[in-house]
Amino acid sequence: MVILKTHIVPEGIEEIRLYDYAQQIFTTIPSRKGVKKAIAREEIIVDGEKTTTGLWIKAGQKIELLESKINPPKEYNMEIEVVYEDDYFAVINKPAGIPVSGNQYRTIQNALLGTIKTSQEEDALRWPKPVHRLDSPTSGLLIIAKTARALVKLGQQFEGKQIQKKYCAIVIGKTHESGAIDFEIEGLKSKTNYKLIRFVPSLRNEFLSLVELFPKTGRTHQIRIHLSQLGYPILGDKIYGDAGEILKGKGLFLSAIGLQFRHPITQKPFNREIEEPKKFSALLERENRRWEKYQ
Repeated sequence: MVILKTHIVPEGIEEIRLYDYAQQIFTTIPSRKGVKKAIAREEIIVDGEKTTTGLWIKAGQKIELLESKINPPKEYNMEIEVVYEDDYFAVINKPAGIPVSGNQYRTIQNALLGTIKTSQEEDALRWPKPVHRLDSPTSGLLIIAKTARALVKLGQQFEGKQIQKKYCAIVIGKTHESGAIDFEIEGLKSKTNYKLIRFVPSLRNEFLSLVELFPKTGRTHQIRIHLSQLGYPILGDKIYGDAGEILKGKGLFLSAIGLQFRHPITQKPFNREIEEPKKFSALLERENRRWEKYQ
């Protein structure tokens, strides 16, 4: 039995059932349906015992996520850029338009089997596992654990808000130079800092802005919701944006471009950044040329 993550319920916990709480603390499980299946397979246990989805959570309980007993996923042949890799974890550049995991064949989880090398450590996972989530239409840096210890340690850093993420996005409108967005999401405190990098005039939208974003909490769709609530929806957002601003074949203009944390084994600072996707600069240059031509 390999324990992937251990969580001790803190004092002052709100009234909540395991079904809802587990998805908050185990970020590698992609959905509530996945939580339900994990509990049924006894991969989520409480105080060392099997449990049920309806269990009321209490302070002091020990909730553990165990390695799955199911067969390894079927390999999906897809080229993925590996930004960093050692014997404990890897960082990949996730393409836009593909989910990290889920009940389907075309996922990052399945594509990792032919991309990430097998760890030679004693606690090597049966297959590499994403440590966190990125929305399907979002591209960018994704951390992959290769050993049980790395998965546990990285999970602890996420839980302790010790992993810093940097995103970039193209939004509709001209934002302030910088700011903080702290609208609550589903009643939970949420915060995203942003910085304006550049803006261009646009015949269709008046202005488009390239912004860098630094989420301080990790709510589902946080950046997309926050920017939409602020009045600057991300270009191409089919859920929180304007349906008339979907560019055919271009997708969502949101990418995770930076990560800062400590190596899960050596504890040395780890910092990786990638450039914004080429489609970002290409779009801004095209919009600027069109505006100059027709104005």
